[in-house]
Amino acid sequence: MAVDYAVIVVYLAGMLAMGWWGMRRAKSKSEFLVAGRRLGPGMYSGTMAAIVLGGASTIGGVGLGYQYGLSGAWMVFTIGLGLLALSVFFSARIARLKVYTVSEMLDLRYGGRAGIISGVVMWAYTLMLAVTSTIAYATIFDVLFDVNRTVAIVLGGTIVVAYSTLGGMWSITLTDMVQFVVKTIGVLLLLLPIAVVKAGGFSEMKAQLPTEYFDPLGIGGETIFTYVLIYTFGMLIGQDIWQRVFTARSDTTARWGGTVAGTYCLVYAIAGAVIGTAAKVMYPNLASADAAFATIVKDELPVGVRGLVLAAALAAVMSTSSGALIACATVANNDIWSRLRGVVGGGGGGDEPHDEVKGNRAFILIMGVAVILIAIALNDVVEALTVAYNLLVGGLLVPIIGGLLWRRGTAAGALSAVCVGGVAVVGLMWHYGILANQPIYYGLLASLAVYVVVSLATPPTDAAVLAAWRERLAGRGAPEAGADAPVPAHSSPSGV
Repeated sequence: MAVDYAVIVVYLAGMLAMGWWGMRRAKSKSEFLVAGRRLGPGMYSGTMAAIVLGGASTIGGVGLGYQYGLSGAWMVFTIGLGLLALSVFFSARIARLKVYTVSEMLDLRYGGRAGIISGVVMWAYTLMLAVTSTIAYATIFDVLFDVNRTVAIVLGGTIVVAYSTLGGMWSITLTDMVQFVVKTIGVLLLLLPIAVVKAGGFSEMKAQLPTEYFDPLGIGGETIFTYVLIYTFGMLIGQDIWQRVFTARSDTTARWGGTVAGTYCLVYAIAGAVIGTAAKVMYPNLASADAAFATIVKDELPVGVRGLVLAAALAAVMSTSSGALIACATVANNDIWSRLRGVVGGGGGGDEPHDEVKGNRAFILIMGVAVILIAIALNDVVEALTVAYNLLVGGLLVPIIGGLLWRRGTAAGALSAVCVGGVAVVGLMWHYGILANQPIYYGLLASLAVYVVVSLATPPTDAAVLAAWRERLAGRGAPEAGADAPVPAHSSPSGV
């Protein structure tokens, strides 16, 4: 394993070096949080694909393939569909807004009265996403170094917190590009063909496994529909995804670069399912489907290649973890703390750019430590992630998409949808169980109904607010690319 260890150590050292290099570029809030809004198509595509394809998409995607066959691709496939929908229909408008958070978008659209409540929901989602990604280090480092769970979480989490804190989005962008290349080589170009060959080829796989393993809908129509609701819609509204859209150099970059990344996700989904199906042929009696990835890597790959593929798994986890971490810290600082501080202090902060960087860097460090501690204490990853996505989609999907598509939507309707949708999914999860499908179904319907009824029952949004919103959507009246976007004048801290 010495060669494999060397590959991993070089990779981890490179991540820290990227963090140090990124620190030298992050001199303003815009540089630190959204890489100066300067990413071109190539780098944008790679980093977007890296953040959405995490440990769940890699280790979990192979596990679903082991359990269900080719239809196990649907979870990651719906992630790719969501990214394609975001890129084609919404990303250009989102990029032109020149904001930093989803809550700032809601403030612009509804007149500054959606901030803290939507910020708290988004913060809870990004926090849980970062926690569940951090927990995945335990699986990978256990295979690599045979260390216990706590040490693995602290080791992996500390590296991510270090490079994220040092250089912010510039460091995360650079590391994500490396991680994208490593994942492509490790999973698509090495593990996929080796797994198929070791299993005897597709003909042998078909001969050894039941026919339902090759049924595209074998996982079940209801499961696929639930994946669409949670992951496809989740891609449309998550702060971690939007923050990457904000890094695009232009709306054209956001649209076409995101389309390339979404297409890559579809290919990655199929690859994971095929690898899992091959693992089922070679190891038909594994105790856990999620162990399929680590087992096939450890037992079937040659020295050196094994280290690279494990580095690919580590890259998948790190990219999602770092993206969720900076999103969590951005929301905590810009949408919650700065507003509460403004309420207590009687006004805005007016920090200089250097102070803005220091403040956001401090929040990444604080949130990073919190994520590591929660990850050590938490056991059930699937339940935590389900709660996060249910809250996100149930609470925020309707007011966000409604604000982009329906002019008649009002601030009262948006706030009612957030509150009713959030409370509904929590109550329904308590009634039906966290992993049940009903909470997201009924919670989303309740949010939509309340949004429409309350919006129609309340006065339309002020014409001046809508005019300013249309100007920003058109790319007029927004700050120059790379400049820090101010909070709109109508977005007061007291507007909760």
